[in-house]
Amino acid sequence: MAVDLLLGLQWGDEGKGKIVDVLTKNYDVIARFQGGPNAGHTLEFDGIKHVLHTIPSGIFHDNATNVVGNGVVIDPVVFKKELENLEPFNIDFRSKLLISRKAHLILPTHRLLDAASEAVKGKAKIGSTLKGIGPTYMDKTGRNGIRVGELELSTWKKTYRSLADKHEKMIAFYDVAIEYDLKSLEAEFFEAVEYIKQLEFIDSEEYLHQTQKSGKSILAEGAQGSLLDIDFGTYPFVTSSNTTAAGACTGLGVAPNKIGEVFGIFKAYTTRVGSGPFPTELFDQDGETMGRVGNEFGSTTGRSRRCGWLDLVALKYAVQVNGVTQLMMMKGDVLSGFEKLKVCTSYNYNGKVIEHLPYSILEENVTPMYKEFAGWKEDLTQLTAENELPENFMNYVLFLEKELEVPISIISVGPDRKQTIHR
Repeated sequence: MAVDLLLGLQWGDEGKGKIVDVLTKNYDVIARFQGGPNAGHTLEFDGIKHVLHTIPSGIFHDNATNVVGNGVVIDPVVFKKELENLEPFNIDFRSKLLISRKAHLILPTHRLLDAASEAVKGKAKIGSTLKGIGPTYMDKTGRNGIRVGELELSTWKKTYRSLADKHEKMIAFYDVAIEYDLKSLEAEFFEAVEYIKQLEFIDSEEYLHQTQKSGKSILAEGAQGSLLDIDFGTYPFVTSSNTTAAGACTGLGVAPNKIGEVFGIFKAYTTRVGSGPFPTELFDQDGETMGRVGNEFGSTTGRSRRCGWLDLVALKYAVQVNGVTQLMMMKGDVLSGFEKLKVCTSYNYNGKVIEHLPYSILEENVTPMYKEFAGWKEDLTQLTAENELPENFMNYVLFLEKELEVPISIISVGPDRKQTIHR
């Protein structure tokens, strides 16, 4: 049976956690395929807000098994806290949550390296979440990393010590003031490692192969967004993994011809956290309103998100790179009350009008060109069906659908799982 795939099409924070939660009832297995605790997937139901960083977003459903795939990097300390946060809700995560032996571990020294690396860059910093993600992926590609399966071996602490000592020498090389108490950090780390050992470690590629073979359904869940992909994002202001559809194959061991539907999620406007180019960013009252009404603060970092009009050039690019088959539009309700809306439909790139994403979208190279739409004043948050949506809102939706040449099958009108309109 084919593996369906869900991912973000912008710079992250699109609302993937909510949609995975909404779709989970249709799947037997939810599998995370990349990223780590830099992700913040927010789910809201029964008046309670949950934020997941590493655990797949299907964990709150009784009938779904959740798999953390080989492409994910795991911080045992963060992971332990996530599991402890689930305990009041009587979730049997010991039987519902499986961890790939090939997933890499984030060590305390990875986080310290991240902080040192970012500090030394000064104004050129990339806006890292400082979770140790980049250094961990660097060790992975440098063939130095420690994987979850290592924890089953008697020699794992010796391997850890060797790598941590190497990291400390690297931290000293940066020659920046990073104060830390490694013994304290290690005590917390080792305690967390023992805690997560209560979970089942699996050879995830074999598990998922057998799951497909038996006819069960799988939804692969991505983190971050397509414009943060290490290859296809706005490099170097990107994450350290492949956030696009191809990353699901390498992050889970699923063959390309086994991918079915590709669900692409986007906001009705655009946001970005941290540094990096953002052609449609707003610095006026409209941008302030988007951020305030949309509660645009990072669920992982707490940093305020930069806001701007929808960038259709970048969105088309993400749809193309991922082979998106269905779209989900989030936060259309945030735009209620705007008299006029704008959508960037092309760029003036060094004097030439283009409709594709160029190599550089730095401000000195790119000027966004807009199409204007009439806004709507109606509150969308209580609506439950497509025929209740305002005409101007649907004009906006239908325009995007036509331009992107992919159906918008879900419209979200609020953070709760119930505030979801299926088309």
